[in-house]
Amino acid sequence: MRIPERGEKGFTLIELLIVVAILGVLAAVVIPNVGRFIGRGEEEAADTEFSNIQTAVISMMTDNGLSELPAGYVDGTVIAATDNMSLFPHSTAVCGTGNPKEFDPDGNPYTASDKAGYVLYQHDIAADNSTATTVNYVATGQTKGTYYVNASGTVTQATTGY
Repeated sequence: MRIPERGEKGFTLIELLIVVAILGVLAAVVIPNVGRFIGRGEEEAADTEFSNIQTAVISMMTDNGLSELPAGYVDGTVIAATDNMSLFPHSTAVCGTGNPKEFDPDGNPYTASDKAGYVLYQHDIAADNSTATTVNYVATGQTKGTYYVNASGTVTQATTGY
């Protein structure tokens, strides 16, 4: 091996091969683990979304004084799974119909002309057919997964969407 002269710069072939070998070993260890973490993150996101939907249904039922969701279910399960939270869990009943409370939070009696639906997104809690008194039990109107709910408020995940 010769001694480099003054001002000569560079790497030897051996040094470059060692660096490439080290990078190859690191890539062989890191790449499979990254793929495993990505898949696990999607599973956790789906589980979190499911948990948020279940909590929102319980909150909506509590706020409206419901021990069971109104009629419109087949064998205790909503007819079709949906990812639209402005239709979930029950968009066909009038807010006041089947409500054990006679009056809305403002003290006004529920009427048949009130906005329809016990829903998780844009729920008309005051039952006055106004968007000024809507409540969002979930952050967005669309979810990635689709969900069923039975009359007692238990949510079942049909698809994860992830």
